[in-house]
Amino acid sequence: MCGITGWVSFDRDLRAESETLDAMTETMACRGPDDRGTWINGPAGLGHRRLAIIDLPGGRQPMTVATDQGDVAIVYSGEAYNFTELRRELTGRGHRFVTESDTEVVLHGYLEWGEGVAERLNGMYAFAVWDSRHQKLVMIRDRMGIKPFYYYPTADGVLFGSEPKAILANPLARAKVTLDGLRELFAFVKTPGHGFWDGMHEVEPGTVVTVDHGGLRRHVYWSLETKPHTDDQETSIAKVRTLLDDIVRRQLVSDVPRCTLLSGGLDSSAMTAIAARQLAETGETVRSFAVDFVGQAENFVADELRGTPDTPFVHDVARASGTDHRDIVLDSHALADPDVRARMITARDMPMGFGDMDASLFLLFKAIREQSTVALSGESADEVFGGYLQFFDEGARNAEMFPWLVRFSEHFGDDSDVLRSDLSAKLDLPGYIRDSYQGAVAGIQRLSGESDFEYRMRKICYLHLTRFVRVLLDRKDRASMAVGLEVRVPFCDHRLVEYVYNTPWSLKSFDGREKSLLREATADVLPKSVYDRVKSPYPSTQDPKYAIALQEHAKDLLTKPSHPVFDLVDADRVRRAAQRDVPQITQASRRGLERTLDLALWLDLYKPELTFS
Repeated sequence: MCGITGWVSFDRDLRAESETLDAMTETMACRGPDDRGTWINGPAGLGHRRLAIIDLPGGRQPMTVATDQGDVAIVYSGEAYNFTELRRELTGRGHRFVTESDTEVVLHGYLEWGEGVAERLNGMYAFAVWDSRHQKLVMIRDRMGIKPFYYYPTADGVLFGSEPKAILANPLARAKVTLDGLRELFAFVKTPGHGFWDGMHEVEPGTVVTVDHGGLRRHVYWSLETKPHTDDQETSIAKVRTLLDDIVRRQLVSDVPRCTLLSGGLDSSAMTAIAARQLAETGETVRSFAVDFVGQAENFVADELRGTPDTPFVHDVARASGTDHRDIVLDSHALADPDVRARMITARDMPMGFGDMDASLFLLFKAIREQSTVALSGESADEVFGGYLQFFDEGARNAEMFPWLVRFSEHFGDDSDVLRSDLSAKLDLPGYIRDSYQGAVAGIQRLSGESDFEYRMRKICYLHLTRFVRVLLDRKDRASMAVGLEVRVPFCDHRLVEYVYNTPWSLKSFDGREKSLLREATADVLPKSVYDRVKSPYPSTQDPKYAIALQEHAKDLLTKPSHPVFDLVDADRVRRAAQRDVPQITQASRRGLERTLDLALWLDLYKPELTFS
């Protein structure tokens, strides 16, 4: 896992721009604390920060291969879980390797198959190849968008990086945000390809972007396709388990300490239990980590989203699977710490946060990094198998909008309420969301003979897998890489995603519960308490001290009426929220305060040019 960046300028020799390339590369020191490297060849410059995971001494980058027609160089971030098989195949085709790294395999795969190497990879990756033989840059991103990848076209080429900060370090890129960027912040729809910063784009998941003298071209090499599902229930359950066993085994491969993230829910418990069983075959014990809050288990109050605290279930799994477990217990002071807020905003390059859930995730990863470098996560299982409340909510099922937004404000609050009324009118978030939804559902293929209900549920699954999950994957990547931790997501393996996506909803919920296929496929390794547990989202603190801290920070901000944040938010609304009686402050009502503090800090850190016209 690493950070990559680069600059292609067909009108100049970038050897004179090494300082700028160095600056772009250094913005991602957190993503790659172990090593750094840059490479310049005429119009192309590549930069790399390395987090060493596979072949610690041999995987340095940028990595090059000299050919008779010119050098081919790569900067690579991520993991190819099938690199051993690919290496064997490439060796049979005459390729010779000098390292044990997956990066070298991907580079030689490009030499053998060109852009087609993407279709052969199983993993999470974002990489760029400069092919001097054809004077072109090839940028490739994994199918599910697990690893971030941005680019910024220029007058004579392109800038790119794992994160926007790498691109913004180049004087050619303007730190400008328009109304569309702000819409992305508050609409919660994650438009594919949208880079938030004006002029910046994402390499979309499953896509190849090529830049040469002729311009920029995009090619989609993978997308969710509708296919008939012919397996019966028993066969489907067995297939899911076979896939999970193979996926977890592949993703446990590492030359550095690894662990699992354990929440006590079905997803992370199943993954942890399978990992524990597999490592036990070689006499190893899996490490597991869970987040908790001071007093949460003793003082927990159930609500519609969270019916039970996580900790008792976490400990049931740890005992049953014999993990080396540690709870990371956080207090409200740490969760509300402005320095932690600043670290998350800097990690994401934008104030698109989840309040205390962002802070706790960052602090969890920070603590894990002291003992492990790789962690396996249960992220995306809800999107793949159908685990959220909205999958079972009739209003969400029938609404002509993104299903997670139907009850969103009830559960999490409407943080756009804090915006100035004139800005809200310009943003027209309902119209933006409506247009985004129409574009999102336009490409969904309906199976011949599929019932109206099954097609409606296919839509909901498709939207979660192509829009919603990308918000969560981006959040997890940024929070983990901010502390140099690689987080792997087994449930995002494209083979599993393709298979389960095409199972009808009647199979996904054959017992009337969420994630029926996953529950039955892993029943033999789960404690009964977890097998029977109802879905509970990522935890959020209920400690009133956290709300009090938010209010104090907001009051301090209100003493600075000239702060540019008040060009965005309504100071009177912030003042009322800061003075509200603490017993009246719920997680939902905290959102406006959290969002205001995020926006203010982002404006201080990035000093963006805001355009509202």
